[in-house]
Amino acid sequence: MPSSRPAEDAEDGDDPLDAAQARRVRAVLALGGVPQADLQDGLQQVRLRLLERRASGKDEPREVGAWAAVVASNLAADWHRTRQRQERTGARLTALKVWSETSEGGQEARLLALAVADGLDDLPEAQRQVLVLRFYADLSVPQMAAELGIPLGTVKSRLHAAVKAMRDRLRTNEVV
Repeated sequence: MPSSRPAEDAEDGDDPLDAAQARRVRAVLALGGVPQADLQDGLQQVRLRLLERRASGKDEPREVGAWAAVVASNLAADWHRTRQRQERTGARLTALKVWSETSEGGQEARLLALAVADGLDDLPEAQRQVLVLRFYADLSVPQMAAELGIPLGTVKSRLHAAVKAMRDRLRTNEVV
């Protein structure tokens, strides 16, 4: 007999959340402003965090549903922070684009900008993130560490590796 529950709520024995808890997580995410298309990803993040908690040997939360709702609320807040950060970076990049179109250098500057954009696309996410924050958003290393929630040393090492990788890539492509 077919189940009346949606396929993503079907339990296979390994799901740490029951159907009611999964619905509650989706509701918290939706009320938190997460778009409908991202609700399933948010639900999977909550499941993953619960499984990681179990795997690390931590005690099971007394109320799994309440714990999952708090995690979902935090995920919704993170989603908004990420979106705002991307919007600020996009606005900054747009301002730089307008500047580069009116600045001297013409075709050479445009080719360099395209090469840098291609190079950024090829970098790992962590390296791309620090390069954009440093050189496009003009954040200092301490500001980047605070924004990303990582230690200063990690920011410095990622930034060093990213600059080296970008420099090597631009030299390989004979841009600089």
